[in-house]
Amino acid sequence: MTTKVLSVKKTERRKDTFMIRKMLVMSAVFGAALTSVAFADGAAPAKGDSLSALGAALGIGLAVFGGALGQSKVVTAALDGIARNPAAQPKMGTPMILGLALIESLVLLAFVISFVKIQL
Repeated sequence: MTTKVLSVKKTERRKDTFMIRKMLVMSAVFGAALTSVAFADGAAPAKGDSLSALGAALGIGLAVFGGALGQSKVVTAALDGIARNPAAQPKMGTPMILGLALIESLVLLAFVISFVKIQL
């Protein structure tokens, strides 16, 4: 009975991992295609260029999506560790918060880069 439950969990985990990878690849391809269209002439985009604004919006969206996935994995791993060993909670708090801050800083960096790129 337990081997059947474990095999079902592994199958579900593989499906989830495959779906996440598929979404990331599709997002990267779509983002690369829009970037090449937005900056096809090689010059800096004009202030009101709608394609560069669309590219910036997609860049921010992808950064937020990736940051949310990363933060959820960090918190999940920390809570799993604390659930298995409650005595390790004081040792896990600071590295977890530091990791979350670094992930969030990458999202903010993508936000700044996208707005600098379209010169708003």
